[in-house]
Amino acid sequence: MNYRSIFRIIGKVLWVEAVFMLPALVISIGLQEWGAVRGIAITMAAAGMIGYPLNRTPGKRPDIYARDGLVTVGAAWLAVSLVGALPFWLSGAIPNYFDCLFETASGFTTTGATILAEIESLPHGLLYWRSFTHWLGGMGVLVFLLALNPLAQKDSGENMHLLRAESPGVRASKLVPRMRESASILYLIYIALTLLEFLLLLIGKVPVFDSLTLAFGTAGTGGFTIRNDSAASYSAYAQWILIIFMFLFSVNFNIYFLILLRQIKKAFQNSELRTFTLLFCVGTLLIWASTRHYWSNAEEGLRTSAFQVVSIMSTTGFVSTDFDLWPEFSRALIVLLMFVGACAGSTGGGMKVVRVQLLIKSAGRSIYRAIHPNAVRLVHLDDEIVDDATVHGVDGYILVYFLTIAAATVLVSVDGFSCESNFSAALSCMSNVGPGLGAVGAVQNYSGFSDFSKVVLTITMLIGRLEIYPVLALVAPSVWKK
Repeated sequence: MNYRSIFRIIGKVLWVEAVFMLPALVISIGLQEWGAVRGIAITMAAAGMIGYPLNRTPGKRPDIYARDGLVTVGAAWLAVSLVGALPFWLSGAIPNYFDCLFETASGFTTTGATILAEIESLPHGLLYWRSFTHWLGGMGVLVFLLALNPLAQKDSGENMHLLRAESPGVRASKLVPRMRESASILYLIYIALTLLEFLLLLIGKVPVFDSLTLAFGTAGTGGFTIRNDSAASYSAYAQWILIIFMFLFSVNFNIYFLILLRQIKKAFQNSELRTFTLLFCVGTLLIWASTRHYWSNAEEGLRTSAFQVVSIMSTTGFVSTDFDLWPEFSRALIVLLMFVGACAGSTGGGMKVVRVQLLIKSAGRSIYRAIHPNAVRLVHLDDEIVDDATVHGVDGYILVYFLTIAAATVLVSVDGFSCESNFSAALSCMSNVGPGLGAVGAVQNYSGFSDFSKVVLTITMLIGRLEIYPVLALVAPSVWKK
């Protein structure tokens, strides 16, 4: 285990976190929110003081291998969550540190689950930081470091193992030969889409601060807003803009790279994109049909149905209505869509559409082989053969995915909530969605859970965002053996 390189990267991550707190500090100073100023300033100083000696760890060997990459990513995300929670706690805005940790981890993992019943009373500087954690966590803080890191000019194992450990999806790949250029392209696309959404919201007369925080929440597919009713009180125009960009940020960013290269046909032939689009359209129509008597006109019904379907599929978690009051058919569809999630290579969570595709194809092959034992049947995706190692990896991932949800459900059941509430809370945190059903429904929050359950759900959010293995690597004894 290359501890020196791991410590250096964690130190750099803490520096990045401290720098990104600066706008929140400026906002708080400008609005004379002195409690928030104290909390943010102390946290920035602490992050700098902790990060400096870590970044100065002596040693010349920069190599990081697969095991080191998993540990680095898991430890870095735990560190930014622990430190990022301090402004809420030190300012007194959220007195309980476990609540602060839950809220911050929910932000960085782009889950959007909250313990706050009264959001609008929070200082603006903290509201900014709360929403910005979505934007920073959406693409990944280590991907941001790779975009700036001079070592990323080289095709070193260090960079590829970090990208593979942090990137959501079946497999990570470079867009261009140099890693730094790949990370830079990803972030430039990310920034461009965020700015475009921000401008379109401004055109719709959404206030500047609202537009900024909504863009952060949509880009990271997170779901934090600065209003108690989430997105319900925004105009129809603003909700349609959110629908469009929740969809766009759910798409694999490689698709946008292909479009930039003018390979339009190849981009739109992507089977995962077509499947995701089909699920969105079918889900919207089914829910619109089953809830048609809830709405005053067809446009409102279509908009609200599309909003909630794409919000759940993208794992953004914005809410425009209390879907917990919908018919059981619609509520069941919502739960199923939580499992599926967004596309691989996007900022969304869930199992990912491509994994569901491969799982179905793998199951079909198993059934065919049971009937024809001597037959040779390969799994294809986008006219390419998927090797058995990848298929088995997907099968194993989904098994651990369900086992994690089951374990979290059992552990949080000690608080005495209904099975529906416990299961949907565990599923929502694992899929990084945010709202669930029952006690954690669309207009509810997670404040009723005990500190123990909040820690369990916080770990579940981190496991879901990092796709299991980096977090499990931190507690696996075999990882720490020489």
